[in-house]
Amino acid sequence: MARDIRKAVLLAAGRGKRLGTLTERMPKPMLAVAGQPLLGHIVDALAANEVRDIAIVTGYLASHIDDWCARRVRADPTLRLTTMHQPELNGTGGAMLPAKDFVLEEAGFIFGWGDILMDAENYARFTQSARAQSYDLLLSINRVRDPWRGGAVYLDAEMRVERLVEKPAPGSSTTHWNNAGLFAATPRLFDYLAKLQPSPRGELELPEAIAKMIADRCEVRAVDVRGFWSDVGTPKDLASARKLFKPPHRR
Repeated sequence: MARDIRKAVLLAAGRGKRLGTLTERMPKPMLAVAGQPLLGHIVDALAANEVRDIAIVTGYLASHIDDWCARRVRADPTLRLTTMHQPELNGTGGAMLPAKDFVLEEAGFIFGWGDILMDAENYARFTQSARAQSYDLLLSINRVRDPWRGGAVYLDAEMRVERLVEKPAPGSSTTHWNNAGLFAATPRLFDYLAKLQPSPRGELELPEAIAKMIADRCEVRAVDVRGFWSDVGTPKDLASARKLFKPPHRR
């Protein structure tokens, strides 16, 4: 079933505590790599694939993102950027809830973390898959040595997700697939988000909603992403990204 996907939600409410002093006065999605904020690379890659109506969920030092969005839209009036505030920083599941009305009437939409950096070609592959495949949830995955820093993703032979383990203990995973932080879904996702209970960390966890969808036999599939990928989680990661990441050439 083909879907006309034109909207996206980017979660950009967190601070990025592991980055220390780098995020004391600037939210992590606004940290610059290759001449523009992390968030800017994501917005550009989505817009290049006809996803130009984007809601950005803000929280920590939200005014920096609000101001950037206003400047970005002035530079390109064909782009629509809507910011919405997460009143309580209560996890990634909680961050999605303010965007419910934004996507409620859509056949499908893209969403993801607003601070993940990866090669722009991956957005073309992902949006093509999101428009063409049948699913309740589609998630991107990248191959790593050990997915202990993110989420270990277990697949069957047809790229269906069988299990998702958030931040497994180092060395405990028997998969090399990591949750890469870019998703596509139908509004059915919000049925599961609405039922979330606070985790031991006191947060509403998006991976818990995904795990429940898998348990209920929803169609949860994966698309692999290739080339450069970074969650830019630490000062060392940021330095590496600034050295290694090459944005697409602009004519």
